[in-house]
Amino acid sequence: MPRWRIPLRAPVALAAAGLLLAGCANPSTGSAEDDPAAPVTLKFWHGWSAPGEVKAINDSIARFEKLHPNIEVRATGNVSDATTNQALRAGGDEAPDVVSSFTTHNVGQYCDSGMWVDLDPFMRKTGLDKEKVFPRSLLDYTSYRGNQCALPLLADAFGMYYNKDAFEEAGISRPPRTMSELTAAARKLTVRSGDSYERVGFMPNFRLYQNSPDRLFAQWGPAYFDEDGHARLAEEPAAYDFFETVKELRDAQGGYDALERFRTSFGDEMSNQNAFLTGKLAMHLDGEWRGLMLDEAGAGFDWGVAPLPVPDDQAETYGRGYLTGTVVGIAHSSRHQNAAWELVRFLTADTDQVVAFANAIHNVPSTYAALESPELDADPAFRTFLGIARNKYSRALPPSTNGGMYIVQLQDFAYSQEAGEVPDLRKGLRRLDELIDADTLQSQN
Repeated sequence: MPRWRIPLRAPVALAAAGLLLAGCANPSTGSAEDDPAAPVTLKFWHGWSAPGEVKAINDSIARFEKLHPNIEVRATGNVSDATTNQALRAGGDEAPDVVSSFTTHNVGQYCDSGMWVDLDPFMRKTGLDKEKVFPRSLLDYTSYRGNQCALPLLADAFGMYYNKDAFEEAGISRPPRTMSELTAAARKLTVRSGDSYERVGFMPNFRLYQNSPDRLFAQWGPAYFDEDGHARLAEEPAAYDFFETVKELRDAQGGYDALERFRTSFGDEMSNQNAFLTGKLAMHLDGEWRGLMLDEAGAGFDWGVAPLPVPDDQAETYGRGYLTGTVVGIAHSSRHQNAAWELVRFLTADTDQVVAFANAIHNVPSTYAALESPELDADPAFRTFLGIARNKYSRALPPSTNGGMYIVQLQDFAYSQEAGEVPDLRKGLRRLDELIDADTLQSQN
């Protein structure tokens, strides 16, 4: 399953599997004394399964093997985090040498458990300056408390798709840039039909497709944890502004109940009945892959892409967005860690390789050089997401030792809050912090 098709609740299972890692105090120890020029076979496990994506990663491996004829790479695709974690716990000859994951939330566990090796010594040994190669936001979600146990292997950026025909009809000249502009535009673009809708300007309800609350919340640049790793959402002013802004968006378009009834009439996200594709949404939060899908489906309207709006008091950050992506690392149990590093370095830091792979699967490149490459797909919509990835204010979720459980807790809270089941937001956020901290403590025991 491509990472952008992973259900929003997937972190539950992945985090539960990740807890197994945190409890493993003595991971199998491999070796970083191998000669990377000696003949060797590496086992590489990844999650890609769609035919085009599997071909793209196999083509990448073929390019690597041409440059390193002494290294044979045996790739296994469609591997889940849970399967990889079990293999790394067991160690031995059947465990992979190089591993990738679509779940950036779990990087804190990969690093903290010791199952993925710290890559800094390999970078120093081979002269790779990570600060010059990778954007800071991507380094943030591939490390945990100083342990760079992973590197980014392409990224996903989130922005706003909008229906240009609907904008022209409503007399709106450009996409909104601030949250107040978003609310005003959403109100003008909403078309009622009896007690329902023909079209909603912007659906703010959190159960819609990619609308997990953390993705829109990223526009505020919040701090989830304090320096000691304790949840601090109740102390975060942005949290209150975020929930109030989303409420204003709902109220401007008829309220939660009416919007939720309309949302349940939408077709599947990845089908030709997607609500944006069928004209039921005039603006829509989504990732860079959606443009290719709109083209393939032959959208019956003119559409464009822009960064998501930002809070009015942070107008200077416009252009930012939520980032996530695939991460790749070396198994601690691998006895061929230097050879494994050559594969990781090629996949993540070789500019020609990163550009070719990004073009092949239509994801955002993950190095500065690749982001600026003239060989990248020139599609204007795609390049909007490149700008979001380059923006210094763009944010990824912070890694945690409890994997994605704190995001699951935030989702559950947001579902209750939007439905009017949280009478006191401050008390609710304090309780949310307590739940997150309890889960973190459990994962460390």
